[in-house]
Amino acid sequence: MGKKDGKNAATKDAQLVLRLDKKERDAFVETCKALDTSAAREIRRFIREFMKAHQDS
Repeated sequence: MGKKDGKNAATKDAQLVLRLDKKERDAFVETCKALDTSAAREIRRFIREFMKAHQDS
């Protein structure tokens, strides 16, 4: 897997694999496209916000 432009290459070295309903996944991806973002970007944003909200839990 090659680097596109080298930025964040050192920080993005792990994957999270999950299973979900195909219709739900497709709807999510289409919604992201309509909002001019990507599914991966939105999932990363969710994880960061979730961790920030629960860091002292």
